[in-house]
Amino acid sequence: MELKLGKFLIGKTLKTDELKNEKFNVFWGLPILSSDAISSVAYAGEAILLILISTMGAASYKYMFYATLCIVILMFILVFSYRQTIDSYPDGGGSYIVAKDNLGTIPGLVAGAALSIDYVLTVAVSTCAGTAAITSAVPSLIQHKVLITIALIIIMTIGNLRGIRESSRIFGIPTYVFIFAVIGMIIYGIIKVHVLGYTPTAQYVIPKGTGNMTIGLFLTAFASGCTALTGIEAVSNGIPNFKEPSQKNAKIVLELLALTIFVVFGGLSYLATLYHAVPRADVTVLAQIAVQVFGKNFFFYLIQITTAIILIMAANTAYSGLPLLLALMAKDGFIPRQFTKRGKRLGFSNGIILIAVFACILVIAFKGDTNLLLPLYAVGVFISFTLSQSGMFLKWVRSKQGAWRHKAFINGLGVMVSLGTALIIGVTRFKHGAWIVCIVVPALVLLMTKIKRHYTLVANQLKLNVDQRPKEINFAEQKRYVILPIDTLNKAFLKALNYARTISDEIIVFHVSVDDAATAKLIKRWEQYNVGIPIIIKKSPYRNIVTPLVKFIESEEYAAGPRDTVTVIMPQFVVQKWWGNILHNQTALFIKTMLLKRRNIAMITVPYIIEEQ
Repeated sequence: MELKLGKFLIGKTLKTDELKNEKFNVFWGLPILSSDAISSVAYAGEAILLILISTMGAASYKYMFYATLCIVILMFILVFSYRQTIDSYPDGGGSYIVAKDNLGTIPGLVAGAALSIDYVLTVAVSTCAGTAAITSAVPSLIQHKVLITIALIIIMTIGNLRGIRESSRIFGIPTYVFIFAVIGMIIYGIIKVHVLGYTPTAQYVIPKGTGNMTIGLFLTAFASGCTALTGIEAVSNGIPNFKEPSQKNAKIVLELLALTIFVVFGGLSYLATLYHAVPRADVTVLAQIAVQVFGKNFFFYLIQITTAIILIMAANTAYSGLPLLLALMAKDGFIPRQFTKRGKRLGFSNGIILIAVFACILVIAFKGDTNLLLPLYAVGVFISFTLSQSGMFLKWVRSKQGAWRHKAFINGLGVMVSLGTALIIGVTRFKHGAWIVCIVVPALVLLMTKIKRHYTLVANQLKLNVDQRPKEINFAEQKRYVILPIDTLNKAFLKALNYARTISDEIIVFHVSVDDAATAKLIKRWEQYNVGIPIIIKKSPYRNIVTPLVKFIESEEYAAGPRDTVTVIMPQFVVQKWWGNILHNQTALFIKTMLLKRRNIAMITVPYIIEEQ
């Protein structure tokens, strides 16, 4: 039943050589790898207004447009910079690979850790924002927003576990619907005011201004709006996911992404200044604009539905980018090797599941509130932007090949704007939650260095030199002893005993007594069974099973010499239903786990399968 459900949800297992069919072209690559950046415009303008409106009142809309203009300029600088990254690093990896190759291991790990945090935040923020769009249209659902958000994350996770090609088909079309729906609203919204003569009136009271514009206030608003630029990195990370020519296709997607953000983000910001939307907890700015442009008709609900979908789809960028990043870091030995393994549908399933787990934790911890999560957002991505651009700048300066001055200038400009933006975001958002990222990034880097040290230690100890030959075995001098632990005399024990007799004649049946009555019963049955093998009884007053067995093996009472082999054979019955394991005490598993830590003992498990009726 479990296998059938898994096949229904995830699909049939694909062969490894089918990987080439699991890559996408430009048409499907744009919505998958760009959905985060495209969707960020749905709440980036609102984030700017939220900072400005309480201080500036109606004047906020003018400065909102200026902040948007600065963000668009920053976006184009980053896009030109990342074009060069795509040319230089065709295997993907983005900031992590660039920083590690050109700046060193630690900067590379900082970039990888910062990006990993931001990818997880992308899933949490985008699904929370999608839930906000749903509750704006159906306010009665607001009390269930955490459950709705977690359900959306689970749906996204299942979709991505089905593989790159299927996820692009499932999640790509809604992204295009959103783009065209919003562009249509922008065009009609502008025509309605400037051609049809409509005079917009704010749906909600605009707060009165209580102060003047300052550099600090403008920079805070700018930092909040920079969430519109998250996701640009994903295209350079995901080059291997494109069909050939992968670099050319990735650059085309990056250029189309920049054009889309320019039109949608700029257009929505302009509509916000025309229709005077006011940030509120219960109704999004985008919903306020849509209801004034269209009224509460089909087109209003189309905007709300497509907005909710694209905000949720934004998580798809993280599902595409982070597993690939984790696979590269795991290949280098900085995170567990399990993240290099492809799943049934040829995606990096462990990375996909990891994102879902941590995103759900964030949603629960921050109560599904987008505004509480946003201060943590974008800090990590601009740290990675800065390190990536710095690495590329040093690459050109050191190589001095071709038009290196032109390329170094572009990346050098990218360094300055990325670093400046990272500092602005870090300072303005520090007390609101960015301090968490400043603690988690170094902690992750420390953890990754410890993992690398462990893998290096293991590799050094496992390394086999050609002069290390198999030892000569003399069975006349070296005996093979078998110890067979017994708790009760049953068929599982008999199967283990039958196996033990195939490998040695030196068999000892060993019982640890923790219950006198049970032990007496066992001895009586053993004597009746009469197989001609001695049984050793050791009493354990503290009910410890493993220690008496180990002490017996190491004691003079046991006849094994230093060159003899000692094998412990454990009978273990296996139930076919997963819940059956909960009903049994798993003594064999516990003993095996403890004995594996002893150098002079070999372990063999003999399974006995329990058939279900």
